[in-house]
Amino acid sequence: MTPTKVWLSSPHMGGEELNYVHEAFDTNWVAPLGPNVDAFEKAIEQELGKEVHVAALSSGTAAIHLGLELLGVGPGDEVLCQSFTFSASANPILYLGAHPVFVDSEEDTWNMSPTLLREAIEDRIKHHRKPKAIIAVHLYGMPYKIEEIRSIADAFEIPILEDSAEALGSSFRGISCGTFGDVGILSFNGNKIITTSGGGALVTKNKALRDKAVFLATQARDDAPHYQHSHVGYNYRMSNVLAGIGRGQMEVLTKRVAARRKNYDFYLNSLSSQTELSFLPEPKDFFSNRWLSCILTTCYDMRETLRMALLEQNIESRPLWKPLHLQPVFKDSKHFMDGTSKALFEKGLCLPSGSNLSQEELDRVVETIKNVLS
Repeated sequence: MTPTKVWLSSPHMGGEELNYVHEAFDTNWVAPLGPNVDAFEKAIEQELGKEVHVAALSSGTAAIHLGLELLGVGPGDEVLCQSFTFSASANPILYLGAHPVFVDSEEDTWNMSPTLLREAIEDRIKHHRKPKAIIAVHLYGMPYKIEEIRSIADAFEIPILEDSAEALGSSFRGISCGTFGDVGILSFNGNKIITTSGGGALVTKNKALRDKAVFLATQARDDAPHYQHSHVGYNYRMSNVLAGIGRGQMEVLTKRVAARRKNYDFYLNSLSSQTELSFLPEPKDFFSNRWLSCILTTCYDMRETLRMALLEQNIESRPLWKPLHLQPVFKDSKHFMDGTSKALFEKGLCLPSGSNLSQEELDRVVETIKNVLS
């Protein structure tokens, strides 16, 4: 008999979502915008603090696309991007006809290396190709080296697009991730810390930028009694129905973060004696939502042995992100590497991390891993 499936990161409803969705149906607010969208944006703003302005969008990818356009990225420009991330971080660079330049990670947070970032900027300036923007990612919920990256960006006057798709609920020195960049983005995909089924948001402290994002996201319709357009726009706004799910999810965000951090602590306490495994600790002043709990093994073969053993027990796990500079679609892109992300990809494994995991499921994961290592 096949054991019950243990998912990597499945949606976890809190109970109030359906009430907000019913409200949308009862009032016939099933059109793209409505009261749920306004309330969801306000809830995100209250969570993030720091006087931010939020635009709820159809996806995190749409938010990156709009964010880059708001930062002035266009055809032929170069954008520096963390290599160790999901492809959606970089795909919008191509949407705009620009070119990604990938930067490797450092070992403390697995995020963009400040040393290599500086090297990349100096190289591109030397070739008269000053980058138009920097995409820095909080990988798996762990904040990147915010102060170092910001110092370099400011020194060269390059804006930062802060990819917080995996980092809602994470913070640095008590300040929420998503608020450190010139533009920040969030994702509410089905596997994220909270979900709207599909959705995202753009975050900025500049209200004019937020308003321009909303304008572009609603087909860039001019203020006229008829349909008139002076700019190319997009159909990127979140629907009122999905925003209702988001309102309910925001009410349980703190609990979801606590549950995911508890998962990480359980894995750490249960497996830290296994010399073949290691974990990513939080540096001082860093707070990770531990969206996914990850382990490093000794080598590729060990990683695959563990992954296949878990799969045989109907337990979903996944290798860490394959660096973008190694992806076929980006094979011709410039990159500045020292081998860190390639090594992490070859040795790393994401374990089941959902906030709705039962203790029995967590025990199954740990038991399977221990059986392999013994």
